[in-house]
Amino acid sequence: MIGKHSKIYTRKGDNGNTSLANGQRVEKNSARMEAIGSVDELNSLIGVLAAMQIPDNFKAILLEIQHQLFHIGSGLAMPNKSMLGADAVAGLEVLIDHLDTALPPLTRFILPGGAPAAAGCHNARSVCRRVERNLLSMQQAEGDSSDDTALQYLNRLSDFLFVLARTLSRLDGGEEIFWQS
Repeated sequence: MIGKHSKIYTRKGDNGNTSLANGQRVEKNSARMEAIGSVDELNSLIGVLAAMQIPDNFKAILLEIQHQLFHIGSGLAMPNKSMLGADAVAGLEVLIDHLDTALPPLTRFILPGGAPAAAGCHNARSVCRRVERNLLSMQQAEGDSSDDTALQYLNRLSDFLFVLARTLSRLDGGEEIFWQS
């Protein structure tokens, strides 16, 4: 835990490398750090989404997602260690199924946008897909497949964000924007 008078800066990373949780030094532009940074970016976008005018039950879900993303980031900071349980994936599947049953079936492609919160979901969804790609690249580069559950979680999370975007569009009285082929 950071003490009250701890300094934020250490100067240890001024040469382009940083420490993982196990003390190992890595380049800041390594595949692992790219994955960690993109998880942090996604977590920030989820925080922005939760700060919008959305129902409290969705805010609570987004807060739980932020905690799960922190688990993923923590696992990435400790090579060959996973911090996420399969129950997190199953929980997202339950949420997706619940929300999706109240939505009309998809017959066309939806463009990102609509109500502000829906647009925020689409933004977070596209970043989530990048996080998934970055994690896969890190696994391939390092031969570390300890975070297969994290890959599954991120895949479901992007689906959840898509369904949440559709749900929030309808709650806000807005309409989905369909692609004109």
